Amino acid sequence: MRITGGMWRSRSIKAPKGRTTRPTSDRVREALFSMLEADAHLGGRSEGERVLDLYAGSGALAFEALSRGAKSAVLVEQARDALATIRDNARSLGTEGRITIVHGRVEHAVIAVAGPFDVIVADPPYAHIHTLSFQAVLEATPKLLAASGAFVLEHASSDQAPAVARLTLDRSRRYGDTTLSVYRHAGECVSRPPL
Repeated sequence: MRITGGMWRSRSIKAPKGRTTRPTSDRVREALFSMLEADAHLGGRSEGERVLDLYAGSGALAFEALSRGAKSAVLVEQARDALATIRDNARSLGTEGRITIVHGRVEHAVIAVAGPFDVIVADPPYAHIHTLSFQAVLEATPKLLAASGAFVLEHASSDQAPAVARLTLDRSRRYGDTTLSVYRHAGECVSRPPL
């Protein structure tokens, strides 16, 4: 895997070994941050100053945000092999002082971390979005999101974007089997010309 933009563009990062995580592809990561950066030119936020990376895996989404100008990131991950990979990637990129790693279940972490965050990204196991524990994550997210922030959910294209109380679905973009759905607080959706 490689960072797709910003100061560390083309730098390699590790992915956890095994099949317990499904890293976001370079193509989808690039598309995600291109959407956020385009919003900045149309009156929305860009990559933001504080990023919350839920189900962090390798930390690729957080490191991509830091490469593109985010000031700090909180990464939440439960799997020990993934946590070791995040630490290795942070050392490789020299970002240890700009990240906070939270080891534990995401549904517990979202209650304990302190917001607000300018960007929240969530890349759960695709089947997980149908569970009660993920509903708890969705319920907590609006309280953690800054007034003009963006919550980006990566999910299977075969699933509808779930409703998130107190947030509005701004748009969804499909990339093969993966869809990115962007949510914002009501009234903060970015006005864009038709595609």
